[in-house]
Amino acid sequence: MSTNFYFTKSLKRIFIEKKYFIFFLSLCINSQIFSQLPTATEIASKMTFGWNIGNSLEVPGGETGWGNPVVSQILIDSVKNAGFNTVRIPCSWDSHANQTNLEIDQNWLARVNEVIDYCYNNQMYVIINVHWDGGWLENNVTAAMQDAVNKKQQAYWTQIANYFKDYDEHLLFASANEPKVDNATQMSVLLSYHQTFIDAVRASGGNNSSRVLVIQGPSTDIDKTNKLMTTLPSDSLEDHLMVEIHYYTPWNFCGLEKDESWGKMFYFWGKDFHSTNNTTRNATWGEETAIETYFKSMKTKFVDKNIPVILGEYSAIKRTSLSGEDLALHIASREYYYQYIANAAIRFGMIPIYWDNGYSGVNGMALFNRNNGSVVDKGAIDAIKRGVDLSTSVKEKESTEINAEVEYITALPNPVSSSTKIQFYLKDNSDLNVYVYNVFGQEVASFKNLNFNEGLHSVIWQPNRAASGTYFINVNIGKKLFTKKVLVVH
Repeated sequence: MSTNFYFTKSLKRIFIEKKYFIFFLSLCINSQIFSQLPTATEIASKMTFGWNIGNSLEVPGGETGWGNPVVSQILIDSVKNAGFNTVRIPCSWDSHANQTNLEIDQNWLARVNEVIDYCYNNQMYVIINVHWDGGWLENNVTAAMQDAVNKKQQAYWTQIANYFKDYDEHLLFASANEPKVDNATQMSVLLSYHQTFIDAVRASGGNNSSRVLVIQGPSTDIDKTNKLMTTLPSDSLEDHLMVEIHYYTPWNFCGLEKDESWGKMFYFWGKDFHSTNNTTRNATWGEETAIETYFKSMKTKFVDKNIPVILGEYSAIKRTSLSGEDLALHIASREYYYQYIANAAIRFGMIPIYWDNGYSGVNGMALFNRNNGSVVDKGAIDAIKRGVDLSTSVKEKESTEINAEVEYITALPNPVSSSTKIQFYLKDNSDLNVYVYNVFGQEVASFKNLNFNEGLHSVIWQPNRAASGTYFINVNIGKKLFTKKVLVVH
């Protein structure tokens, strides 16, 4: 072959390679290059505890339709300042869509975008979902409605995913809310809804190719999820799915607003918070042991297999129609309920997200005034944080092989005037002594030679003769010492 042939062939190859290089360079300049986002396990480790913007953006047809004002940056700033680092935004979509072509109103997408940005301005994690919205998905987990629901699920999540595809790992998508499922047949239908959701999001590309996605257990009920959710939908990536459950047990305490034939309202929850005067309103089921059993089942089924679990909702109405001693004991037991749930959630590897409906009146669940962002239930917020802090500190101590016998120690109420309950959760059978000292190191009270089995225990300290000021409660187990500071106010 001639030299000219090789020269011509070389020029042609250079031209083709240059052409493709220029094409690739053009793509780089005009398109955003996306890298794989962190795994579900990595993100879960950074989500501490969260808060729901309940009864706002999920209201069918309008954000203010159920009495709450529009969500503001001031409100989200207050949530962040209170210590929450995750916000769940329940969303409606079907009521904002054209039912002929299933196109979501662009103004509504922009409004949801605006609220997400309020959270991003505070470096918070955000979960948006398909909420109740008339029950188009939630009430139709049936074979008869499967095709129609999947058509909407595909249309809506394709639009949502494309609109938010450039957001980083702080934004999570959740397939549904509380899909009503009671048996294996319905569970199979629900898995198809979740699969449609996952496929639609992944197909949109960008950061959605590796965004962490949240799928709901049947009815988001722990027991049903444990029994019926025997498999998960498929995903193109490992460790990029989370499971969501909710907890309102016992409903008699959390949400029942009038006595029913099947049960009465509970005002007082927790073995050390039962009333001796109004005994018919004490919880008779669903207390500490239930939480331990239910939450542990989620750890065994999912968390231990590197599938993080979101406790997407938990709450209990504040029965402000009560008065006097009943109201005081109810509030104390309700705060203990929050502390115990937050504590147990963290201990069993779940992320607790409080349900706030925005109403601060009778039987409300509000933590914040949505008009100005002010805190309206500091006791509840402190209880949640106390539970999280206790569990977090336990995990840190356990990692350095310290504090092997005690899960946590606390005193309620604190500050105290008449009496405080010193509580400690023991991991093993233990002999211990409890001492109370003033700031000068003088012993003012003691409880000696106590013997307890594994579990939650308490002693009562009544500082009747103690002057107002700071005191230190020491719990001694062998040579180990654990301390809690309390403030006495007379």
